[in-house]
Amino acid sequence: QVQLVESGGGLVQAGGSLSLSCAASGSISSINYMGWYRQAPGKQRELVASITRSGSTNYATSVKGRFTISRDNAKNTVYLQMNSLKPEDTAVYYCNAEVLPTAILRSLVYWGQGTQVTVSS
Repeated sequence: QVQLVESGGGLVQAGGSLSLSCAASGSISSINYMGWYRQAPGKQRELVASITRSGSTNYATSVKGRFTISRDNAKNTVYLQMNSLKPEDTAVYYCNAEVLPTAILRSLVYWGQGTQVTVSS
């Protein structure tokens, strides 16, 4: 069984910073893609940023220049550094990863439980 556990959400004023982390644990052979999604009330879940195993990154236009995604392959952990936060960044942030479990010969997609980020104006 593979689990993704997020941490680091909270309440911050506009212009402030927060850092999220997501650690994958369990019977993992390798992790391909890791990413962060968010879902605001009444809106669809959207991709915030993603990173491949080799370090190639992709960002939503709305967060480019403000958010930075990184990962530590040795720790099976992905990070999201969020700077210059805006009230519209308020959402539940979910970690997502494409994992090759040790007991299965194909990759599966896993999700974390989500962590709340609230940015006050």
